[in-house]
Amino acid sequence: MENVILRDAKLEDLVILKQFEQELIAAERPFDSTIKPDPISYYDLEAYIKREDVKVVVAEVEGQIVSSGYALPKKARHYLDHEAYAYLGFMYTLPAFRGKGLNAQIMHELKAWAKMQGLLELRLTVYQENSPAVNAYKKSGFASHINEMRLRLKED
Repeated sequence: MENVILRDAKLEDLVILKQFEQELIAAERPFDSTIKPDPISYYDLEAYIKREDVKVVVAEVEGQIVSSGYALPKKARHYLDHEAYAYLGFMYTLPAFRGKGLNAQIMHELKAWAKMQGLLELRLTVYQENSPAVNAYKKSGFASHINEMRLRLKED
């Protein structure tokens, strides 16, 4: 897509980014019945924007923020061959702008940032049933690694 500007998120972007977060939560509710009722929040976006060790990126088209994502370092398990990795999250694109490669551009930016931080592995989580997201991540080179399983116990 042409005329796309990728840039670091700013505190002035919080209103739209919090709207993105609510849209993301709404989109994920069908995949997870254990998400609490509204109002909820997944992220502390203000803190992430302020932190120097977290990269929050937005994509703008004609002055409108249309996509977002972040990368933050996380400590790897002690038995792995690396001490830390970059965890990607808050990957959201407005519906009218999906399928135009914006997510891939944001991931490219986050990959470059992670590499500059000395982080040589990227991880993210996605619901298995969310085929469009899974396919987008596969196009960017991600592969399924561990299948997290759970069993919800009924209360007596």
